[in-house]
Amino acid sequence: MVHKILELYSGIGGMHCAWNASELNGEIITAVDINTVANEVYKYNFPNTPLITKNIQSLSYEDIKKMNIYFEELDNIEYILMENVKGFECSTVRNLFINKLKKCNFVYQEFLLCPTSVGVPNSRLRYYCIARKNTSEWSFKRTDEIITKLPKEYGGPHTLEEILETNVPEKYLLTNNFLKRAYLLDICYKHSKRSCCFTKSYTHYVEGTGSVYTDSTPEEVENCIKEAKQYEVGKEEYVNRFQQLKLRFFTPKEVLALMMFPKSYKFPEKTTTKQCYRLLGNSVNVKVISELLKLLFE
Repeated sequence: MVHKILELYSGIGGMHCAWNASELNGEIITAVDINTVANEVYKYNFPNTPLITKNIQSLSYEDIKKMNIYFEELDNIEYILMENVKGFECSTVRNLFINKLKKCNFVYQEFLLCPTSVGVPNSRLRYYCIARKNTSEWSFKRTDEIITKLPKEYGGPHTLEEILETNVPEKYLLTNNFLKRAYLLDICYKHSKRSCCFTKSYTHYVEGTGSVYTDSTPEEVENCIKEAKQYEVGKEEYVNRFQQLKLRFFTPKEVLALMMFPKSYKFPEKTTTKQCYRLLGNSVNVKVISELLKLLFE
């Protein structure tokens, strides 16, 4: 069977990449997103996919006709995959969503999954729900509880060394304003098998927006921190100690790799670095979703 897929809140196409990675038989017949910058990136990578720049809540009958979808087909949707932020599982909207699935005779499974569980060295805990009308047995034990681990074993995460670029421009080095609060940084190394979730505020705020990288060793960083503690936080002497480490941000290409986008995926030249980070912060992990798609259609 060739599946016809409607991609809502398509962003930069993470779901599209996940479908391709799953190697399932089907095509994205239409993508919909209101973000014009994201849509430019989507179109750059998937020029043959019809794309509607609109809020899905305002789609008209004419819009749907342009998608090559009939209302009867929308009434007969057989498979759904939904991703949302952690915390959605406790929301009223989630309860409405699940009740609607039950009313429409969908069998569903909810998950809270992190990319580290599929061998990716990046934390990005997200809520997922897969649902289908097919009454055949699932390939795993379905439960009404939220599952936090996929049934397949993937092994531990690989090292960051596999995704690092060489000759990274100096513009990615942390400025002194960031180094003044270096004690808040999450520092990673080439042999690290972890990194923090990258948010849309990466490179703008020090704390909680994503990890930074250094070619220095953990021992060198530890010694630097010990030396810096002799000085007042934020002062010139404090900053000078951290300058030695040449701490830098992960590049957009490296973040793409950590989110498991294919190597062929590119941002248009006119997309600014700031826009790249914002778009990536709102995107999805391709590997996690491709594995969920395989489960959904098994």
